[in-house]
Amino acid sequence: MAFELSAESTAEYETELARLREEHRDLDDAIEALAGVMAGDRLQLQRLKKRKLGIRDRISFLEDQLTPDIIA
Repeated sequence: MAFELSAESTAEYETELARLREEHRDLDDAIEALAGVMAGDRLQLQRLKKRKLGIRDRISFLEDQLTPDIIA
């Protein structure tokens, strides 16, 4: 049994999704910049990558919530 999101919830999800996508791109740039430095901090790089994966998971969840279930 599927439920539909209210218009308010949909708008909130879309806003959060846009923010997360921007943060994901920013982390991508930060990771690339840090990796380009020879003396880059490996621990910091690992933390950024872990944060990026967490954001990717949240983005996937929100996209799933916004995509209507179609029973074939």
